[in-house]
Amino acid sequence: MRIAVDAMGGDNAPEEIVKGAVEAAKNHSCEIVLVGDEKQIHEILKGEGDVSDLPISVRHAAEVITMREHPADAVRTKKDSSIVVATHMVKDGECDAVLSAGSTGAAVAAAQLILKRIHGVGRPAIATPIPTANGATLLLDSGANVDSRPENLVQIAVMGAIYCEYVFGRVNPKVGLLNIGEEETKGNEQVKETYALLKNNSTINFAGNAEGRDIPEGKFDVVICDGFIGNVVLKFAEGLAMTIFKLIKEEIDAAGVSAKLGALLLMPTLKNLSKRLEVSEYGGAPLLGVDGYCIISHGSSDAKTICSAIKRSQEYFKSNILERIKTSI
Repeated sequence: MRIAVDAMGGDNAPEEIVKGAVEAAKNHSCEIVLVGDEKQIHEILKGEGDVSDLPISVRHAAEVITMREHPADAVRTKKDSSIVVATHMVKDGECDAVLSAGSTGAAVAAAQLILKRIHGVGRPAIATPIPTANGATLLLDSGANVDSRPENLVQIAVMGAIYCEYVFGRVNPKVGLLNIGEEETKGNEQVKETYALLKNNSTINFAGNAEGRDIPEGKFDVVICDGFIGNVVLKFAEGLAMTIFKLIKEEIDAAGVSAKLGALLLMPTLKNLSKRLEVSEYGGAPLLGVDGYCIISHGSSDAKTICSAIKRSQEYFKSNILERIKTSI
């Protein structure tokens, strides 16, 4: 498998992106093409020791799309930007997947304009794994679209169920519709219309409405919602997890010697808990519904996150999800 990695996308690019790619090339059987400013990329590669035997190459791209630019306009005008060049490599068959930690809007726009949507798909969706008490719940859409119609959400549910089954290994995954209550009559018009459509859809295991608290408890395998709501949920979950660990550390630091000794004994447990809640363990989220394999990572991704995202890209590609979605839709 050959993956085009947007080396210039993300808060910590290109250094952390390149380092993560090197780590992935050492541990996972895939070929990586780093797309971006070749001078900067080669300088970072030099600092990683002897990488001549690793399956890594560089494709120069002179431009970068920033977070402040209008995504679609930037994709259309910056033809030599790293995300546009990387996406074209998938379109042209040079690579099997594209991975970016840069502007989510630009990655989505590039995928839609270059790879195009799968025939019959109204809106693509970002499928983000949320760490839960039972492994992970797939939340989608988590930011590709902010105004989805009920029929779009039904398609998103179908795509999410397929991904969850063949990548997460969940047989007949339980699908929930994010709402303010369990009752069928709850919610706004969009949600109520979506509920009715899902209830009558025999291709998925629709298990009813999912409340916000059901996500961390892992009551559903897949939870669907509009991208506006999904992105709010995702950012809140990330912030809450970071705040909890920050408060625990502050309390330990402010406590006496006995509390610190107790914390020392608990350190292995705390580390395991942190790993279970760590977003970097999942690395990236697939953009489902476009005619190509596209993975989007968090803007703050470090080398560990990028390495995990490359591994997830392999799982995504090897599971043949694209063809399964085409057949289903």
